[in-house]
Amino acid sequence: QEQLVESGGDLVQPGGSLRLACTASGINFNVESMGWYRQTPGSQRELVATITSGGNTNYADSVKGRFTISRDNAKHTVFLQMDSLKPQDTAVYYCNAVRRISTVTTLTYWGQGTQVTVSS
Repeated sequence: QEQLVESGGDLVQPGGSLRLACTASGINFNVESMGWYRQTPGSQRELVATITSGGNTNYADSVKGRFTISRDNAKHTVFLQMDSLKPQDTAVYYCNAVRRISTVTTLTYWGQGTQVTVSS
């Protein structure tokens, strides 16, 4: 079965921390990058952070300095450490993986999402 499974979403107070994890099952070959996106009701899904198999990272400006993405390539798992959380970070967070099929073709996989709520 080909799927991404996320975990770690929770309700936390402003200033708190959470660590999200995502494991890829059945798509363990030629995964060029993995990442995290988030979406709130009525809004488009936006990029939070990505990481390549080589360790290169990219972050949205809104989370730089607060979030850290990392991965364990052997376990095909990506993590998102979220610190200094703000209410505006509240969203459903989706794991993403991009798999190389050919020199010109890729497949994109999405997890079911995990809810992160930051509120006092």
